[in-house]
Amino acid sequence: MKPSRNIYLVGLMGAGKTTIGKLLAKRLDKTFVDADHELEARTGVRIPVIFEIEGETGFRQREARVLEELVRLDDVVLATGGGVVLHPDNRALLVSHGLVIYLRAQPHDLWRRTRHDRNRPLLQTANPLEKLRQLYTLRDPLYTEVADIVVDTGLQNPQHLANRLHNEIEPQCVA
Repeated sequence: MKPSRNIYLVGLMGAGKTTIGKLLAKRLDKTFVDADHELEARTGVRIPVIFEIEGETGFRQREARVLEELVRLDDVVLATGGGVVLHPDNRALLVSHGLVIYLRAQPHDLWRRTRHDRNRPLLQTANPLEKLRQLYTLRDPLYTEVADIVVDTGLQNPQHLANRLHNEIEPQCVA
């Protein structure tokens, strides 16, 4: 693994990027940043509104611009948006600027975690579980491509998972 002061968490919605990211940042004494929250703060609207007005294409363009700025930060744990890996330039930015951890979760586990969340535009369909299966099939190879570490989140306790990651990556992340 390459040494880095920044850690980027990738994975599908509901994989635990924000929850694990906050815990990991605290353990590593880094600043936690959530890319989706940054995007919402900069636009002044929630992500579903951006999807509604600009569609997924417009949202992905905004996401890429925010990522370009966020990878320039130093000493952060960044929870990326689930679709950030769709664009090759975003994947290159992540790989070249930090340690990438893929929080992998199976579609059924993701569905269980996100089924009541109305702030997930891609899941506002008749069959959200099937949509998660499609997203997993499309994105899993992209997450794996950029990842320095792949960890299955499954039903693990977030505290346990953060401790495990901390122990695995601390030697590479300390400057």
